Amino acid sequence: MVKMRLVRMGDKKSPFYRIIVVDARKAQTGEYIDLIGHYNPLVAEEQQLAVNVEKAKDWLAKGVQPTETVKNLLVKAGAMEKSETLSAPKTKAKKSK
Repeated sequence: MVKMRLVRMGDKKSPFYRIIVVDARKAQTGEYIDLIGHYNPLVAEEQQLAVNVEKAKDWLAKGVQPTETVKNLLVKAGAMEKSETLSAPKTKAKKSK
């Protein structure tokens, strides 16, 4: 399975992230197939996100599954439309007494 996910780069307490396409079985910082863009949460809003929209749309058309965070970033960049359906919860709901 091929996924689109973030890879953390940078020094301690000054992270930036690359948005990559990778085989899901590979290591987190291992070899990747394609570099789509980068995300830097520490800079100004307009310089925070850079995505190659054409590459992202091409990979999504091929069936690549983005993680939740990458999906939100792609919606922000305009490479994906926001889905109307809610995604499955990441954790189990607490039981009510």
